[in-house]
Amino acid sequence: MIFLLPTYGTWAQNSLKDTTNVFSLHEVEVKSTREQNAESLSQPVSLAKLGSTELKRSTGLLLDDAINTSIPGVYMERRTFSAGQQFNIRGYGNGIRGTNGVNSNFDGQGYKVYLNGIPITDAEGITLMDDIDFGSVGSVEVAKGPMGTEYGLAIAGMVGLKTRRAEPGQVSVGQDLMFGDDGLKRFTTHFQMGGEHSTIMVNYGHQDYDGFMVHTASQKEFVNVAAEFFPGTRQVVSIYAGYSNSYDQRNGELTVGQYDTLDYTGNPAYIKNDAHSNVISFRAGVNHQYSFNRNLSNSTTVFGTGISSNVSSAGGWTDKSPVNYGARSVFEFAYPVGDNMHLTGKAGGEFQQQYAQIIGYGMVTNPDTNQFYNTIGAMRSNQATRTQTGSLFTEWVLHLKGDFSVTAGIGWSSMSIRLDDRFYVAGNTHPTRYEARYTDMVSPHLAVNKIFNEKMSVYASYAKGYRAPVSSYFFIPVTGEVNTGLRPEIGTQVEVGTKGNLMEGQLHFELALFAAIFDDKMTTVAVPLNPPDVGTAYSYIVNRGSHDDKGLELILAYEIINTTDGLFTSVRPFANFCYSDFTYSDYAYQTLSSDKMSTVEVDYSGNDVAGVPPVTANVGIDFLSRPGFYGHASYSFRDAIPFTSDGVHVTAPFSVLNAKLGFRKALGEHIEADLFVGANNISGTQYFNMVFLNQLPDAYLPAPYDINFYGGLNLRYIF
Repeated sequence: MIFLLPTYGTWAQNSLKDTTNVFSLHEVEVKSTREQNAESLSQPVSLAKLGSTELKRSTGLLLDDAINTSIPGVYMERRTFSAGQQFNIRGYGNGIRGTNGVNSNFDGQGYKVYLNGIPITDAEGITLMDDIDFGSVGSVEVAKGPMGTEYGLAIAGMVGLKTRRAEPGQVSVGQDLMFGDDGLKRFTTHFQMGGEHSTIMVNYGHQDYDGFMVHTASQKEFVNVAAEFFPGTRQVVSIYAGYSNSYDQRNGELTVGQYDTLDYTGNPAYIKNDAHSNVISFRAGVNHQYSFNRNLSNSTTVFGTGISSNVSSAGGWTDKSPVNYGARSVFEFAYPVGDNMHLTGKAGGEFQQQYAQIIGYGMVTNPDTNQFYNTIGAMRSNQATRTQTGSLFTEWVLHLKGDFSVTAGIGWSSMSIRLDDRFYVAGNTHPTRYEARYTDMVSPHLAVNKIFNEKMSVYASYAKGYRAPVSSYFFIPVTGEVNTGLRPEIGTQVEVGTKGNLMEGQLHFELALFAAIFDDKMTTVAVPLNPPDVGTAYSYIVNRGSHDDKGLELILAYEIINTTDGLFTSVRPFANFCYSDFTYSDYAYQTLSSDKMSTVEVDYSGNDVAGVPPVTANVGIDFLSRPGFYGHASYSFRDAIPFTSDGVHVTAPFSVLNAKLGFRKALGEHIEADLFVGANNISGTQYFNMVFLNQLPDAYLPAPYDINFYGGLNLRYIF
């Protein structure tokens, strides 16, 4: 399936190779790992690509397993078994959480996520991934650093997901089964048809998990359809549609004391409120690619997403119904400019609009005494928002003699927010509508790249990006004022690196060193009850301080065996390492004193940024044998993580060992079978899926501390 994802001039470079024929868009090219590594040499950016090998090293159902094992500098957490996922990319996590500190634990901000070219990130800049079935994902790309010249308001980076696609020339049906500890059950039925002029893949799945702690059950049901149509050699039409119904129970965060004593009973307030996340969604997108000639092509996607969610926690119940729609269009160019020189480029835009209705309720004791859980009480808030985001961008690469290239690009983004407060309060004199607009967020990108003997490259780049405020930041409910002084955060990054394929292509390496500054970070100031004319104490959001993030990332992979002869056809050990030196600079926030008559300011300047392990390291091996046996093993180390910004509270470091063994074989002419078993946390280590920041006494969302087994059987009938 061809959807709009990072290309960095790949189409344009390929089109220059054929000076006589129009570029054939629907010609399918399956690239080996070595070919992909060679192609990456021309890209002056930290761009990680994960395929089926990396995604299926464990169960394949949880993306954080693959991200945390394979991509240094990117840390992914999740709040429940299959919901509440968040990325931290080179120290940039999420927003703030008012009086609880400088980080939000409940949403994803600062990065853009796409599924088959459709933005998962909404027009407000918030990324909710509860409803994504990661088991249907076939490949992942992660670009680290500000991406304003490609994706608009992406101050930290971009994550591109693609679902699996139909294989050309095949018609098949299949059934995948998986079972595991703690009641894990997964059933996936799929149909694919790959013809000369069209392909289609349909997946239906159901997933259940009982949970290893009380009130942590999960259920997911999904359908996704991906189709391609080839009207001719010049164009491809791609369609994606997906439906998902995801329900995950929450039992709250464990306190430090609970975690330290293995008391995994959870938070009683969460359980009493039947805390959960229920997200029902439908996404659809249509992409059209057209090759005008060997110098010019276009890719245009129109998309829409509708979501209905209801979420409860210790604080109450929230209903939210956002609808997002928009379009993205990019032209790509390729021109020869002299002997052994050519110019490639792209220019385009992305536009998105969201309408959302958000209603909050308190929760009260259920009058039915036979019911344990609380029930929804009186309405506490009713807001309707309209958010519009637009980005225009262009980027050009001048390819010079001697495999030297210069990249220059610029992006422009804007965001407007309108919020209608529909909650009536008698005697309220505040306005019911608040509006703000953030414009002229200009993001430049400059890079140089040099390839040596088609074996290794050295690059240097500079990039700038922004994150605009979300709807809950830009107004002050207590005073009824628009927070006019609030500005978007600014991220700038300088990166130098080298990539290579040495020892006849068997050894692949990537090394990147970067320095990123995130300025105008958002924090809080407090207004106490003193002076007397202030009737209500409150806090609001301001810009103050920065993150100073420096780091080193290393990836190594060595193909010991890559052949069709012998017992083993592929043996590939891998390793990666990340060192992060991230600190706060001139960073403080205010909260109210216990009597609300004065403010207390906490200065974090010089402290390590909360939520980031200073050191992560992974080693492992993948192998495949000619008889059909295959296996994966990985050992992951996570350093101690500060989870309060004052540096007082720090997690313990931990290491996790996982392994998987399978057997894949064709049973006759038409049937393929894949039988596998695996074990996670073989050493029985206590560790966590997520740690909440600046929210004591609650802190830990733990993972199972015992070894966890799973297994499955995948069957496919090829007609």
